[in-house]
Amino acid sequence: MMSQFAEQLIHGRTHVSPKRLGSPGPNLAQKEQILLAANAAPDHGRMVPWRFVEIGESSRALLGEVFYQCLLERDTDATSTQLQEARDKAFRGPLLLLAIANYQDSNIQISKQEKLISLGCAIQNILLSANALAFGSGLSSGKALQSHRIRILFELSSEEEPICFITIGTVLKEKLGRARPSLADYFSIF
Repeated sequence: MMSQFAEQLIHGRTHVSPKRLGSPGPNLAQKEQILLAANAAPDHGRMVPWRFVEIGESSRALLGEVFYQCLLERDTDATSTQLQEARDKAFRGPLLLLAIANYQDSNIQISKQEKLISLGCAIQNILLSANALAFGSGLSSGKALQSHRIRILFELSSEEEPICFITIGTVLKEKLGRARPSLADYFSIF
């Protein structure tokens, strides 16, 4: 039987839009606790096929400029408001992380999919740890994430892929939770 705390932690965690996350964010000890939760993810071959990069306050403007330039490349008719909104995304939430998958083939027995699943588990552990510390969190992606500009900014190797941003902070505005699927929606017996 699952403990009541574990059940509350898992079922109580919800996605919180980065727009609704603000200060205070995790302090240094809390941030370390949150990030150390990632190393409990399943990791066949102990490869650690992922890493996380914190986008510090001093680097937010650089990321915002990448978002701005990526939107401009995709949509030359973007309005000044849309371009500013793209730039502003880099400044949301007190703790902003980039989750990166590493598909390096040091062990050919371990597939790209398994490495990606390991990253997904590491991300979930981070989200659950943040929730346990009473912080809200959310994942975000977008077209800019797959741009050459992001690859250059974060100095990604050819074996690495940026997967998503993770934003963690204090929930500033609650939103009604979504209805979760029933067990029958995603489970069957063969």
